[in-house]
Amino acid sequence: MVEHLPFKLLVKEKFDHLSAGQKKVAAYLIENLDEAAFKTAFQIGREAEVSETTVIRFSYSLGFEGFSKMQSRIQKQLLHQNQIDLSNTDSILRIDDKQDPFTKVIENEVHILRHLLDHTNVQDIWKAVDVLIQADQILIAGHRISHAAAYWFSYTLSSLRENVSLCSPTGDFYEKFCNLTNKSALVVFSFPRYANETLKVAECAKEQGVCLISVTDRLLSPVGRIADISLTTEENAETGTNSIASVISLLDLVIAGIHQKDAKRIYTHQQKLERLYSSYEVFNE
Repeated sequence: MVEHLPFKLLVKEKFDHLSAGQKKVAAYLIENLDEAAFKTAFQIGREAEVSETTVIRFSYSLGFEGFSKMQSRIQKQLLHQNQIDLSNTDSILRIDDKQDPFTKVIENEVHILRHLLDHTNVQDIWKAVDVLIQADQILIAGHRISHAAAYWFSYTLSSLRENVSLCSPTGDFYEKFCNLTNKSALVVFSFPRYANETLKVAECAKEQGVCLISVTDRLLSPVGRIADISLTTEENAETGTNSIASVISLLDLVIAGIHQKDAKRIYTHQQKLERLYSSYEVFNE
């Protein structure tokens, strides 16, 4: 299992069973995988503020025979990803500190979007697509800064299928959650600063056996750690904020997958909607 599972997913799977010190190592590696790939156990421990022994024990906890085996696995995974990135070098613009801020924002978005297509992310997107097609009901929640993306996804998904519901940011989750079944799905949006309300609804889904999909900035965010499927974008390293553009682009990939796999039902649903729109003159066209 260790040989085939992507490193970040392996860390997520084992995270809850790690010691406090090992969790620091996990968080450091997930956020700094590129630079940690060639560091010693001592150097990683210094960066994560733990001992060298804790780093070595962390590798054992993941199922590796030792630190060197774990590091070799990380290096091979990064090499594979870098080969994919290099094949697209001609279309990548390099960020220069002297460039205007708008160019830097756009180039950062290009970087984020390119990484959405790595093998692990694509697999998770298809898993989410299958769950959202098969679910009898879908409940969507996002609080504070995350509510805008939750609203967009709810509105768009409602145009493709029935039984999609959005939780109000002022609080009606439990009343709507009560109607879900073991065939339903909850989609939660959670970006820094992470709202406690969102974590509580996510924990409720896990306790009640409802499939939980998280849309968040990183795998080890509070909801990312416990979700059945985690869809992630990258945090902006300079500002510490998450781009709404990259979130919507990620959701666009999910919507595109649903369109491809569930075209017949979407056509029927949209025909019903168009008749209503026309009858009640919903749009000024």
